[in-house]
Amino acid sequence: MTRGTKLGAGLIGSLIAGLAATTPALAQETIRINVLDGYPARAMWVQEFTEFFIPEVDKRLAETGAYQIEWNESYGGTVVKPGGVLEGLQLGLGDLGIVTTIFHSSKLPSQAIAAVTPFVSSDARATARAVDEIAHEFPTMQEEFAAQNQVYLTTGVVLDTYQLFSAEKVETVSDLEGAKIAGAGMNLRYVEGIEGAAGVRGGLTDFYNMLQTGLVNHAMLWPEAAETFKISEVAPFMLAVDLGAVNTKTLSANADFWNGLPEEVQGVIEEVAVAYRDRLADIAMDRAAEARQAFTDAGGTIVEMSAEQRTAWANSMPDIAAEWAAELDNAGKPGSDMLRAYLDKQTAGSEALRDWTAGLPQ
Repeated sequence: MTRGTKLGAGLIGSLIAGLAATTPALAQETIRINVLDGYPARAMWVQEFTEFFIPEVDKRLAETGAYQIEWNESYGGTVVKPGGVLEGLQLGLGDLGIVTTIFHSSKLPSQAIAAVTPFVSSDARATARAVDEIAHEFPTMQEEFAAQNQVYLTTGVVLDTYQLFSAEKVETVSDLEGAKIAGAGMNLRYVEGIEGAAGVRGGLTDFYNMLQTGLVNHAMLWPEAAETFKISEVAPFMLAVDLGAVNTKTLSANADFWNGLPEEVQGVIEEVAVAYRDRLADIAMDRAAEARQAFTDAGGTIVEMSAEQRTAWANSMPDIAAEWAAELDNAGKPGSDMLRAYLDKQTAGSEALRDWTAGLPQ
């Protein structure tokens, strides 16, 4: 073989090898995923979706190289408002979304399981795991999302505990008599037993203006959110009442989109969803102390509510847990069993101020 022939053969071999090396890349499938949330990108759970969830899915899919995701993120009202993610996903305006479940008590009643048991736990990690386990042990939660053309993926707990932020200093339950108190969803019922007090529905993006204009005197939210939305400017007093951690977010997927995904992509998203669940809860707990310090650094004052007053508040509430369970029981769902199972998971080692199973049928 001449030198030219050898070079020609070598060149052809190199080209063949090069084509072989690029074949997997050519076979890679690109999948477009549209993500929805009505809250702005600075909201902690949205930020973590961008900075943790998406890169983690990309990293795990890259291990096989069969699929690549083209992400399109729509936040802050560009497609839906904070309370519109559930309907937006149902209609196919997005593929994945972070549903703020407190806006949908009629469509997603079982999601209120932590909200109807205040004063039980201020541990975001325990609450997230307990709710997610209930969602997989009982079919009810997943069925509620299925009825909205969605697939339940995981629970998000983004707060260590609800506290009370006020324009004026309060210390006791009697200080709240006749007051207007902003809240969202089930926590509006926390004030029903306080004489003359009225719950006023709102969301995180509304509370600042509600307090500033005097529409309400107080707002129930958590320190990290208070820091993010600069609540200390209009409500410089925080009553540390520790109402408890509550699941307020659920990551779900449009069912039509989900059913069309390859199994590998479904599996990776499910795995990362659990990691995202735990990460949100970890951050909620880690940032709790930092947020309290930031609140005082911004000129806020923290008032610790006494154990006696906390117990008085807990006992003043209607039996919202038993009412919640009865509504599900009457609809043919295992509400009472779900509540008992959830509290069994939550109360191990906790200091619950009220036994929320006392009103359940024996």
